[in-house]
Amino acid sequence: MTQGFYAQRLSRPGAVLAPMAGYSDAPMRQLAAEQGARWTVSEMISARGLVLGNEGPDLNLGRPYSGETQRVVQLFGAEADILAEGARRALSWFGAAAIDLNMGCPVPKVRGRGGACLLQTPELACTLIGAMRSAVDVDVSAKIRLGWDSMRAVEVAQGLEAAGAALITVHGRTSAQRYNGEADWDAIAQVAASVKIPVVGSGDVKSLATLRQRQRSGVAAVMVGRGAVGNPWLFAQAAGLRAETDVPGDAERAAAALRHVRLNTEWYGERRGLIQMRKVLPQYFPHHPQWREFLVSLDTLEDVQRTLERLLGSSEIPAVTDTPAPSFATRYDQVRS
Repeated sequence: MTQGFYAQRLSRPGAVLAPMAGYSDAPMRQLAAEQGARWTVSEMISARGLVLGNEGPDLNLGRPYSGETQRVVQLFGAEADILAEGARRALSWFGAAAIDLNMGCPVPKVRGRGGACLLQTPELACTLIGAMRSAVDVDVSAKIRLGWDSMRAVEVAQGLEAAGAALITVHGRTSAQRYNGEADWDAIAQVAASVKIPVVGSGDVKSLATLRQRQRSGVAAVMVGRGAVGNPWLFAQAAGLRAETDVPGDAERAAAALRHVRLNTEWYGERRGLIQMRKVLPQYFPHHPQWREFLVSLDTLEDVQRTLERLLGSSEIPAVTDTPAPSFATRYDQVRS
């Protein structure tokens, strides 16, 4: 029997890039994949938009960057037939390696259309997973929270497993908590122990030390969200491709930031790409908060390079190039040989 996508990727070390609206777009996914992320997940996409709207294969949220393969497409919705067809289109249009159902988004605009609302109706959620599973021949998974306003994740996870989910990701908060308080990794561990399929843990992983600690909680993998923004090296360290003590200096951070800007401007166009990078650029330099005011008002790629050279007091920042880093598979095999 052919091994599924998740089983294949879990056989290698590393961490997973979380789906993040406004962040886990093609440029960020490319940087994470190059640094060794086990897999990446798209920003969530409306299944109704794919099926009943005007969306097509050129949708930025869904289309892959050139050569992208290890990417999961995440859909949200609450109708079995729509999600089934949405899964088929995500596979056909976007070349998804697997399809994930969003059952964790707590924002009000998603209410009644899926997301964390499905935690209130786990029977419906299981029906949705079953419909998606029947529609495509790739792994189908779900990302959940601990519950709507109280712990219910064990029950939900067991139902999803029975419905055919290949993997479950658990964010360690309830929907009512939104992003307040601390993620409950003891509860995540409880879920992982209650099912036979892999469970990925998510929540408050902002450093390599925390990632290593969470890997010992019984989960199959750890998912990293905001902790990876401006810090793609975390994936290389987690995968054993970079020494844990090898912390990037300012020049390396500047080079990575410049490349991220270049990828963004190529993907979105220069103006939109630079505007979107304003929330990301300062996070490449956490030890220089005083630089923020300069980094959030740049209008061109050349402005970014000149400003970073001035802030670092150096003209030796590597120029932005089109040469990607070696692929994860190549680097992994080199390290393990």
